[in-house]
Amino acid sequence: MTFDLLMIFLLASAAAAATGIIFRPGAWYDALRKPAFTPPKWAFPVAWSAIYLLSAVAAARVATLPGAGMALALWSAQIALNTLWTPVFFGARQIALGMVVILTLLVTVASMIVAFWQLDWRSALLLLPYLAWLVVAAGLNWRIWRDNPGAAGR
Repeated sequence: MTFDLLMIFLLASAAAAATGIIFRPGAWYDALRKPAFTPPKWAFPVAWSAIYLLSAVAAARVATLPGAGMALALWSAQIALNTLWTPVFFGARQIALGMVVILTLLVTVASMIVAFWQLDWRSALLLLPYLAWLVVAAGLNWRIWRDNPGAAGR
């Protein structure tokens, strides 16, 4: 792992995180019915900061390994999907489309973990908190969709 590679992956992660600054949850989200397992508000920036850091470290570790092309393609796909979810869900308030994006992201991250495992199992382990958080986030997205009919787009 080189410092330059780590900085590139952190920069991409920061770009994804910026959508959370641009498209804030706000009053619309606060008014939605949410399940009891909804994490407290403070947990979201803490979790995402850790996930972005771990993901960048994992990617920087595998980037120089032979055969890393597919793993890095999956990393690129997940960061693009990650960047997309926030404006879809919070910006456009398209809860169902957000569900499609987050499920696609979940499958992509699971595939990325497998690809990373084949190259460097330690890097793959760094991605497990991401997968766990996405399971919670997907469950939250689904319950909001289910429990708030007609809330999309308002």
